[in-house]
Amino acid sequence: MRIHVHELITSGASRTIRETLDASALFAGRRDVLSAGPLHVDLEARGVEDGMAVVEGELAIDVTMPCSRCLKPVRVSIAVPFQEHFKVSAGPQTEEEADRFIAVKDNDVDLTPYVEEAVQLELPLVPLCAEDCKGLCPECGKDLNEGECGCDRTPIDPRLAALKDLFPR
Repeated sequence: MRIHVHELITSGASRTIRETLDASALFAGRRDVLSAGPLHVDLEARGVEDGMAVVEGELAIDVTMPCSRCLKPVRVSIAVPFQEHFKVSAGPQTEEEADRFIAVKDNDVDLTPYVEEAVQLELPLVPLCAEDCKGLCPECGKDLNEGECGCDRTPIDPRLAALKDLFPR
């Protein structure tokens, strides 16, 4: 997925990028992503004023993650709005410029790292199988969605917690 910034600016035409990428390498080594489907990329690149090129569109992917409470696999569909501005610039950027666009030294820009970063940032931090998921018992590890386990989970006053070991059950 490459664009030519100068070509987009001078021609005034737009370029549509529709691709399906294998995202398995993107999540390799991550424990929070069990599996990932293909990454669907639907972007449009065009030249705009001030010698910049803008790339915008949407990214979509389905991933399977463990539920944060009960650890059951959960399928999560992610739709990521994508928009980046690129400008050919040889010198260092000011802070204001860094907020407005990404400076590139060459005319040729590979969009893959920017697309991958956008997808990584949109992954949910706490995926849940259901809003009312009860999770696992902290004592025995039983899935509480399937029924109670019988463990005593009454909270103990922390000031008296040391006394519980004096009286065995």
